Amino acid sequence: MGAFDKVNLPTGIRCAKASDWRQLADVTADAFRADPVNTWLFGSPRAIRSAFRVLARDIYSKRGDCYLAGPEGHEQGAAMWLDYSTGDVDGDMSVMAQWHFMVGQKLYGTKGAMERAIAAGNLMAQHHPKEPHRYLFTIGTRPSARGTGLGKALLAPVMSACDTLGMASYLENSNPLNHSYYAMHGFETREIFACGEGGPPLEGMWRDPR
Repeated sequence: MGAFDKVNLPTGIRCAKASDWRQLADVTADAFRADPVNTWLFGSPRAIRSAFRVLARDIYSKRGDCYLAGPEGHEQGAAMWLDYSTGDVDGDMSVMAQWHFMVGQKLYGTKGAMERAIAAGNLMAQHHPKEPHRYLFTIGTRPSARGTGLGKALLAPVMSACDTLGMASYLENSNPLNHSYYAMHGFETREIFACGEGGPPLEGMWRDPR
């Protein structure tokens, strides 16, 4: 996990291992089941879960810095990060992962889900900052854990590490209702762009170290 292997995590938060990909994906899918962008892209909670399982298994649990909140087997929160500070980040899916992603969307997604996902991925890549930073791909809690402070417990230690390292961070906010939450933690809107033709907005948000 590189420079972030010494993040000072509070009790109840742990670093996820590669073998935790299913927990990362399922908590995230539950958190994003009503998310405007993911609902538009994939069309159903099952399709959203399928997409996150491929991404968590093939990319984030292996190459990223990931965290889980709650007892093992009963996780209530998750966050997935990638390091864009060195210029050699690999956020692409393997051919096999692309095939698994496609099969999942054919089985569970609405018509055109795969095409929308590809277009959204290309747009996100085009708008992704070139400056060195840590990228927060997802953070979320299960609906039953909202309002308990679990999201802050997941985010604050990494923000503190970013500040210590003098590292900026970036995310795409996929739900306007979450703007104030990210703003409270120091993220500022850099730009807003649609996730695809006729799709809802993504808000690129940047945080300078403090």
